[in-house]
Amino acid sequence: MFHLSRQTVRHGRSLYAGSFVALAVGVLMLGLAATTTAATLAYQAPPGETIRVHVTGGDMPARWIRVSTGTADVSGLQTVLGIVGMLSGFITIFVVASTFAFAVASRRRELGLLRLIGATPRQTRWMILGEAFVVALAASLTGAVAAALGTPALLAKASYTELAPVRLHPAGPWLPLAIAVGAGLIVAMLGARSAARRAGRVAAIDALREADLEPPRAGVFRIVVGLMFLAGAVTMLVLIRPGTGEAVIPLAMFSPMVLVVAFMAFAPLVVPWIGRVWAVPLVALTRISGRLARANVLAAPRRSASLAAPILAISAIAGSMVLTLGFAADASSVVIRDTLRAPIVVTGNADRIAGTPGVAAVDGSRNLPIVRTDRGDAYLEEATGIDPAAAVQARQLAPIAGSLANLKGNTVAIAKDLSSFDNYKLGSTMKVAFADGKTASLRVVAILPNAPELNAEMLIPMTLAAAHGAEPPAEWFVVPEAGTPYDVLLGALRARGVEAVAATEWEQRQSDAIREGNQFGLVLLLGPAALYSAIAIVNTLLMASLQRKQEFASARLLGTTAAQLRRMVLWESSLVGAVALSLGTAITVTVGLLLRRAMTHGLTAVPLTIDWPLLLTIATTCLVLTTTAALAPTLPLLRPTRRPS
Repeated sequence: MFHLSRQTVRHGRSLYAGSFVALAVGVLMLGLAATTTAATLAYQAPPGETIRVHVTGGDMPARWIRVSTGTADVSGLQTVLGIVGMLSGFITIFVVASTFAFAVASRRRELGLLRLIGATPRQTRWMILGEAFVVALAASLTGAVAAALGTPALLAKASYTELAPVRLHPAGPWLPLAIAVGAGLIVAMLGARSAARRAGRVAAIDALREADLEPPRAGVFRIVVGLMFLAGAVTMLVLIRPGTGEAVIPLAMFSPMVLVVAFMAFAPLVVPWIGRVWAVPLVALTRISGRLARANVLAAPRRSASLAAPILAISAIAGSMVLTLGFAADASSVVIRDTLRAPIVVTGNADRIAGTPGVAAVDGSRNLPIVRTDRGDAYLEEATGIDPAAAVQARQLAPIAGSLANLKGNTVAIAKDLSSFDNYKLGSTMKVAFADGKTASLRVVAILPNAPELNAEMLIPMTLAAAHGAEPPAEWFVVPEAGTPYDVLLGALRARGVEAVAATEWEQRQSDAIREGNQFGLVLLLGPAALYSAIAIVNTLLMASLQRKQEFASARLLGTTAAQLRRMVLWESSLVGAVALSLGTAITVTVGLLLRRAMTHGLTAVPLTIDWPLLLTIATTCLVLTTTAALAPTLPLLRPTRRPS
């Protein structure tokens, strides 16, 4: 059967061209993520920016490891690459599964002929899997070679950025590229497995069919898979609630993927229902072409689902990410507003603050890296040294437990999330290592509400931070004396040459910086997936249209004009796009509402920021790509057909 598989791929290259392109681009993205990650793992920080720490606790034995504590930290890039690899893998397996499903659906009569001449269901399944392996091997090797060639340019672009403030060089490419090739083969075989099972169920009678009619109901396997993923999605959505902490953002980013799989498993049920709704105005506004488009979409829900898959995936994932980052920025802005009490913020040289009349308190923070070593691994944290007496006047620092009055000597105040996730209680001892190589045991004296935008997860005494080489404060929060208007004090500070601004102006700058950073993160996380999805949309629609030559010829012989067929293709592709975008919108709105509720719990007057232009651009681009890719092949396919004499 493998020989037959190779011959089928060889003689049906156009049928599998879509799968080849989809998988090659997917392996390219996975390969770039793997080689870049390998470069970050191989990077050796300068000796002065690393320390050797002794790690205890957890399930592993005590051990010594080396940790980067300076500006050479590339963990941010590793995190982003991990998410990009996960998104790329998800979209790749989704698109490849759809293209293979479409390929099998378009060969129903051919498979029926094989069954008619004696091929068993098992042989048919192995033939399809063999075809998938042939295509996957060629596509994976092509993608791996492209990744190897593109890695130096990507590393040059990633170097000296916020995520990787160092120069990265390519590491040994063989292992990461082998992983990418292996992942491509696994993805292809997983994607083709469902199509192979469906091919094995094709009966010999299908060789005599003139119309490619799909089964009117979903199979048991699809229903079981759909219910499993739907249950997983519901579980993740339920966890997007107040009290979940920082985990709500990963849940909001990954739950759409699970929902997409669940919806596509129920495609034979969902697509006709939504298609009928969207077809009502279409049929009312058109005549023959609209009715034909509706009939094609409803008669072949699985084929329509295969065409809608990349549109649904990118619209749901992109829409959810846009809302997630937008709502996170809204919540962060309000946290800064509610946490900062001081009406004046000073930046730059602050030597003359103390001599200015009307100053009641000056709150400055000294930041330094601290490595926690008592939870089974080395966790690099950004700690802040504060003067508790001044800090409680300038910021909202009401402890949940304990008191900041005890923050002296070898003590620490921690955020609620750190306390919950790593099981630190009031009075617990935390083993840490400082950037200067010295170690200490800090006693937890207070647990504070989460406010990462303004307060670090670990607050230590100012004297302890200074003793271990903490950086001088870059910003000072100034509190005026009772009876002194803040604008008067602001003018007095500026008159003494101090760079001072109103807290509201500083808060707006921080909010703008957060949104700018979120936009940068959105481009990094969504850019590769969006590009791949665009290629997949065009690829799948082109493949679908090129397989309809006989259908168009038959319609022309029955009297349908070329203009009517072009309009039919236009409305059909628009209808498929509308169905996919409707499902994507439903997922986006669901995730957005739950996330908004979770992130704004306990906050007041939270603004609502939705990037409507970006969301509309995503939807419009999907529709334009869908209709253009569907219409492009119709020009050569709809050349005048001579009637038989």
